[in-house]
Amino acid sequence: MTTAANFTEQVLGAGRACGLTAVGVARAAILQPARQVLHLRKAEGLADVMQFTYRNPDRSTDPERSLPGVRSLVAGAFGYADGPVQAGPAPVSGSPAGRVARYAQRDYYAELRLGLEAMAAVLRDAGHRAEVHADDNHLVDRNVAYAAGLGWYGKNANLLLAGQGSWFVLGAVATTAVLDPTGPPVDDGCHTCRRCIDSCPTDAIVAPGVVDARRCLAWLVQGPGPIPVEFREAVGDRIYGCDDCQEVCPPNRENVGLEASPSVDGALDAFIELSFLLTADDATLLQRVGRWYIANRDPDVVRRTALVVLGNIGDPTAPETVELLAPYLVHSSPLLREHAQWAACRLGIEPVPFGQAPLDHGQRAP
Repeated sequence: MTTAANFTEQVLGAGRACGLTAVGVARAAILQPARQVLHLRKAEGLADVMQFTYRNPDRSTDPERSLPGVRSLVAGAFGYADGPVQAGPAPVSGSPAGRVARYAQRDYYAELRLGLEAMAAVLRDAGHRAEVHADDNHLVDRNVAYAAGLGWYGKNANLLLAGQGSWFVLGAVATTAVLDPTGPPVDDGCHTCRRCIDSCPTDAIVAPGVVDARRCLAWLVQGPGPIPVEFREAVGDRIYGCDDCQEVCPPNRENVGLEASPSVDGALDAFIELSFLLTADDATLLQRVGRWYIANRDPDVVRRTALVVLGNIGDPTAPETVELLAPYLVHSSPLLREHAQWAACRLGIEPVPFGQAPLDHGQRAP
């Protein structure tokens, strides 16, 4: 005879067998505190123009909107702490390169979905409806994982798993099955530690658990429009994402691999050469980095960030630096032209090639 407990374990066991690091179950209900927090952050302007779960907080915190008749939420976490910790200049043949955040170095969400789909398959085979959600705006996955007892909210707003940290991508399965909850939520494990707050290069963590997206580099390098001048130097060599608040977190430092993951199809290195980003056509560029979140799917967003990185780490005496900047100083896009001008000013390069107009030194980097 199959009991609810046995069936719950069967579902969760399928996720573990497919590589999920942690799994759990929460009863389907309005996701608190996520609903309150999303509305509050939007009202305070801290979400900037970010959409995702902020687009419609009442929808992304109501499992019933995702799956009518939902009774349980199954949380899953897939670890990505097996990559190398790398910082500073990229070790790639002398050519300037931008650093890629650890979670984006390969498609970890695809591996997460395999585990979530395995659990969903068990549920469907038993006659229940089940829908998988990962990295979408249907459910706040951190809140599902929190309710299922997988971890607690750190001061950098990431979910930390007990003894393992936050090097995880998260997702959930909404189902009509009644499963045994695995909570309650885990008690706060950060205690008095505030390393993430103190180490943020732009002071974006304005209070424990509160991140101002308008200052957060992880958002600024992928969001739309110009990167604010006051934060461009802080961008450093980051082309996508920012791991600073995670790299200083004690549980994360104790639970990270020292060797790179084996190469997999579609993998990205920890660094990507700026020469590629600034010379590839739209289709080629998006083929390479298309799984990144890119505002409006506009490849100029990536080029804009690449120009800032070039201004921060480029060698002004290297012909390659001048050659990469020159066409953007006279580019038809005001966005790219302005960021190229900033980079040239920061590097002290005067725009002599191709007869472009003198730089507006009022835009010189602070």
